[in-house]
Amino acid sequence: MLRTISIKLNTTYEQKNSLLQLQKQFNDVCNSIVPIAIENRCWNRVALHHLAYYKVRETTELGSQMVCNAIRTVCESFKALKIKKTENIPPVNFKPHSSIHFDKRTYSLRKDTLSLYTLSGRIVVPMILGEFQQQYLDRGMPKEAELICKNNTWFFNLVLELPTVDSILSEDILGVDLGENNLAALSSGKLFGGGQLRHERNRALALRSRLQSNGSKSAKQLLKKISGKEARHMTQVNHEISKMIVREALDTDCGTIAMEDLTNIRKRIKANKRVRSRLHRWAWAQLQVFVEYKATAVGLKILFVNPAYTSQMCANCEQIGTRNKHRLICKICGIQRHSDLNASLNIRRIALSADNATGAVSRLHVATT
Repeated sequence: MLRTISIKLNTTYEQKNSLLQLQKQFNDVCNSIVPIAIENRCWNRVALHHLAYYKVRETTELGSQMVCNAIRTVCESFKALKIKKTENIPPVNFKPHSSIHFDKRTYSLRKDTLSLYTLSGRIVVPMILGEFQQQYLDRGMPKEAELICKNNTWFFNLVLELPTVDSILSEDILGVDLGENNLAALSSGKLFGGGQLRHERNRALALRSRLQSNGSKSAKQLLKKISGKEARHMTQVNHEISKMIVREALDTDCGTIAMEDLTNIRKRIKANKRVRSRLHRWAWAQLQVFVEYKATAVGLKILFVNPAYTSQMCANCEQIGTRNKHRLICKICGIQRHSDLNASLNIRRIALSADNATGAVSRLHVATT
């Protein structure tokens, strides 16, 4: 299992300058490799190495291994675009402040210090380690890393390979329904409300709109000051919610957490401009990623199910019910239940039947009256 930790570096003025020079040179090299990759329609790491390595080495001060790292970075950027054979290749641009990729040949860990490759030779930088980072460093095996600069402070994002945790032997499943009014509804009966967070995000959106329409120098300064504040707050909330979801699964002796497969959900959103803007900025995928890696770390399994009709179908009789705001009413069996809790129960039911070979194949989930 892989886990990434962010380590703050205590750099001197001279070391910062050395890293800035390396950062600019590294990204310039990446930009020089991009045309070669586009011309040859090649983002295979080995093939692109044969095409670009010697050309790049003649025009750069970077060492051989850092050139290899630059080739790898370009390949990963093109692979992330998932370009089809019939599509044109879009240009990829590496900005001067983009991250620098390091592998085990270009860095080394020495207790509480970090040795890094630079254009002027190796530098040894003290690491600022908290209890969280030290705990993972003691357990994991260091792999590759990314060096980034945020607000004139350098961070070393190190990937660690951790020992595999034994899976929890339990067949019970915790269903999780994600939403905006309620951030998460669990099949165990717990609700995590999102009203306060939605109010704060609406205020942030309104403030940005006013500042952008104002256009004054002070408005632009304030926009820069609050930039990223909402995203950071949303990340913190998602971390807290994901921890509580995993804890609830452990407390209820569930071996699996089931969630909706929300792929392409943004394409299906139909609402006015204000609501679309708010929903498109909602970090559903981030919350699911946080739940997934936290669950895996403690031995829980993750299962994604088809979300079709989970919020409309009665979890008791599997017929289409009537929704009235947050309440779902089933006219067939008479059940009245919170719509989000009902959806989480449907997700749990679908997940439990996912491996059931004797289940109905083409059952219609439509009530006949």
